[in-house]
Amino acid sequence: MSTKPDLNTAMQQLLVEVKATLPLYEPATFVCGITNTDCQGCPKKLLEMVDAEVSFWEHALKNGRTPKFDEIRRFGKLCLSVKRSLIRNKIIVADTAT
Repeated sequence: MSTKPDLNTAMQQLLVEVKATLPLYEPATFVCGITNTDCQGCPKKLLEMVDAEVSFWEHALKNGRTPKFDEIRRFGKLCLSVKRSLIRNKIIVADTAT
C-alpha cells in the first residue's frame, strides 16, 4: 500500500498534470469568436482563469504556503470543468482511458 502525498506534493502533482493536459499556452486557444462561433462557454476566458490559478499556486508554493485540502479539491474541480468544456468545444480530444 502506497502512502498518500502531503498537501504540497499533491498540489505540485496537480499543477504538473494540468499543464500537461490543458493547452494553456497554445496560441490557437487564445482566439475568440473567429473559428469557434458556436462555443459553449468561452474557452479563452476559461483557460485564462486556469492559468491565473496555476500562476497563483506556483508562486504560493514557492513562497512556502501550504494549500488546504479544500483548495486542492476546488482547483481540481475547476480544471476538470474547464477540460469538459474544452472537449465540448472540440479544442481537445476526450481521453478514452478515463
